[in-house]
Amino acid sequence: MSQEITTEAQLRAAWYEFWSARSHEVVKSASLIPTHPTAPMFVNSGMMQFVQYFLDEEPVPFKTKRATSVQKCVRAGGKHNDLDAVGKSLRHLSFFEMMGNFSFGDYFKENAIKWAWEFVSDVLKIDTSKVWVTVHVSDDEAEQIWLNDIGVPADRIQRLDKDNFWEMGETGPCGPSTELFYDFGPDFGPEGGPANPDAEHRFIEFWNVVFMESFRDSSGTLTPLPNQHVDTGAGLERLVGVLRGSPSLYSCDTLEALVNEAAKVSGKTVGAHPKDDQAMRVIADHVRSATFLISDGIIPSNEGRGYVLRRIIRRAVRFAYLLGIMDEMMPHMADLAIDTHKNYYPELDEQRDLIRKTLASEEAKFRSALETGLSILGSELKGLKGDAMLSGETAFVLHDTHGFPLEITAEIAEDAGHDVDVDTFRKLMTEQRERARASRKKGNVSDQAIDYKAIMDVHGATEFVGRDTYETTAKITGLVASDKGTEVVLDRSPFYAEGGGQIGDTGVLTLGSGQDLAVLDTRPAMPGLHAHMVAAGADADGLQIGDAVTAKIDAERRGAIQRNHTSVHLIHWALRKVLGTHVKQQGSYVGADRLRFDFNHFNPLSDDELREIEDLINAQVLSNAPCQHLEMGRDEAIEKGALAFFGEKYGDTVRVMFAGPESIELCGGTHVSSLGQIGLITILSESSIGSNLRRIEAVTGAGVLNEYRRLKDDVAAATAIAGVPVGQLQDGLTRRMTELSDLQAEKKALSLRLENTMADGLVAQAVSGKLVLRVEGVEADGLKRLAETLQAKGDLDAVVIGTVTSAGRPSVVAVSKEGFDQTASDMLDPISAVMGGGHGKQPRVAVAGGKDASKIDAALDAAKAHLGL
Repeated sequence: MSQEITTEAQLRAAWYEFWSARSHEVVKSASLIPTHPTAPMFVNSGMMQFVQYFLDEEPVPFKTKRATSVQKCVRAGGKHNDLDAVGKSLRHLSFFEMMGNFSFGDYFKENAIKWAWEFVSDVLKIDTSKVWVTVHVSDDEAEQIWLNDIGVPADRIQRLDKDNFWEMGETGPCGPSTELFYDFGPDFGPEGGPANPDAEHRFIEFWNVVFMESFRDSSGTLTPLPNQHVDTGAGLERLVGVLRGSPSLYSCDTLEALVNEAAKVSGKTVGAHPKDDQAMRVIADHVRSATFLISDGIIPSNEGRGYVLRRIIRRAVRFAYLLGIMDEMMPHMADLAIDTHKNYYPELDEQRDLIRKTLASEEAKFRSALETGLSILGSELKGLKGDAMLSGETAFVLHDTHGFPLEITAEIAEDAGHDVDVDTFRKLMTEQRERARASRKKGNVSDQAIDYKAIMDVHGATEFVGRDTYETTAKITGLVASDKGTEVVLDRSPFYAEGGGQIGDTGVLTLGSGQDLAVLDTRPAMPGLHAHMVAAGADADGLQIGDAVTAKIDAERRGAIQRNHTSVHLIHWALRKVLGTHVKQQGSYVGADRLRFDFNHFNPLSDDELREIEDLINAQVLSNAPCQHLEMGRDEAIEKGALAFFGEKYGDTVRVMFAGPESIELCGGTHVSSLGQIGLITILSESSIGSNLRRIEAVTGAGVLNEYRRLKDDVAAATAIAGVPVGQLQDGLTRRMTELSDLQAEKKALSLRLENTMADGLVAQAVSGKLVLRVEGVEADGLKRLAETLQAKGDLDAVVIGTVTSAGRPSVVAVSKEGFDQTASDMLDPISAVMGGGHGKQPRVAVAGGKDASKIDAALDAAKAHLGL
């Protein structure tokens, strides 16, 4: 092992010196933000900045057609995403540097291999007796070069298939590759070389040369490229690890320094505890990744690259929290990352202030929510039993309210032995994205995507007056255009903005000219700011900030929504009373036509439980008890026994809904003033939506009447079919079902007699104990019985019979006698080959099917030939 090159700086200098001496132009690392249209989210390999030359899209700008670089790379988003493995694995980083040498139609396999070996053996002085080589299964030329020209023993050269073939994508340049592996010895795994999948921790790949010589078209056909190219990738951190005698990327001196600094800041000792070591590795890698991403102009956000950066920062802060680091640490750690890399990336030092401020801001924001979020998550996880899933609603609230990326929630849940209901989370995220539509410049509004904060800063919040009045005059304070129309922001509004499960109000805005603009939806553009959606195509071009309008909601629709919202509170109360106080709301939907209530519970509800819940609710409704919706301090509300609705954020002052004498909950929605206004409540369904999660759907008011009429119509239709009066429907249906059952039994008996009679005539057609024929008028289930009957009656060795069912599908059954040398599955092989379908694998009785009925005779002929008939 070399004692001369043991640091990143030494390796980098040796790399540039070696390839410069071989006429390679030194090319500066490109930005982490790729520019080629085929590129992924981040630059993730050394060849990425040269794609256009490999594709012959642009002329090669290098005189020698040779280049070398040390490229900064990130694999933390999209297809190439190593983020979850970082920290757990010693072989994965989110940020790394890839050393490369490239030939664009100049040298090829011989020089690429010769120079690779020269650098490894002569410059790095690596013990070549511990180096293994892999080549593609088809690459005789590369193997011969390694064997004859370089002198690598044959027993240390292995041929692999997919692992040694590189391709840019489904179509495009591609070719075989050859790789170098270092053997760290038996302490790190079994023998067998790189080809042994169980030895991946022992044999570490540190050099990869791709020979781009073919083009793959959409049909998969490979054709030779006009020029043959070389793309070499050698991981800088990995190679430093090899030079230091360690398979760990974190033994690279620059990463080691960051790990040691994380230990210093946390007061922990490296190597003392595996979980602490993992956390320190995450911090080291993630601080470095975030530092480089910010220096390349990426800012934390909730979309795309910005989201990945935010996730990286928050993951680092979370692991710092686990180490007991309660004070700000990201800017300090970033200083070390900058200082160890600024000689090669001066932009780091130039952007130091921006990097520090961005990290400090993000860390502070996340730390403020971290403890609360972890407490919520810990409480939810503690309540899960067995392998129950953490609800998608919980994950969404942690993401939306407390800034927890789904991946962090999933990691914590996984540590506790639980999965997350990702499907529900993604559904909620999709719904949120649809509400937060992209915006463009409109009128005299800022041309930023959605600059609602600017509207808030200039004009203030929307005053919601819709609890007291359904119509008011207002002034336009903001206009934002979207693909669905124009969002109008008002200084005051009677329109309720969607929240707490309650949908937004609709209605009209009346302009000074008398023109009405329909409002299709109302949503919170940001806390305190209501956005009223006016339909695309509406004549809203003349609107200006400062215009006066009359805002009026659809009162009938609001009334229906309020009945459903207050009913949600009563359902929550009744569920807790009947099932137990463990029941908590896990989500809701409050519309004009129906309501949905999600809650935690372990079992389906019985009919008796549902009836009791419905009775309790309607007893409250019929009492016509008054409802109160009061504003008070949060502590006072909790003292009064108020329950908090799932997913809502509450300040020091809250609104409390007293839905009659029993139900008290925190809620910012709109409600009826007395329970009698609900009319009645009926539960339509109760079902499972996940592990220990249930859902009730119900209707109120006119919805109950509509449901009654629907059921009445269904009963009338059923009585007509049964041919009895309404009062005798149950007895009439019972008689009809008994008659139907008797007819089916009679049909089955007749079918069995027919099959037996048919079998007596068919057995005589057997030849040498074998029978293959087509029968008519038999369905698939009867065909199997008939085949077994034929075999038993004639004591036949083999029976193969086929039919075309009334549905027009071919069906074949094979029966094999015990001890016969052909199984039923064997006999169906030629059948399936002809019919193109599959068949069962049972040895005694097996069934085959297909789609083309015209092939049934040919299939049976194939079976005859197979059996020698």
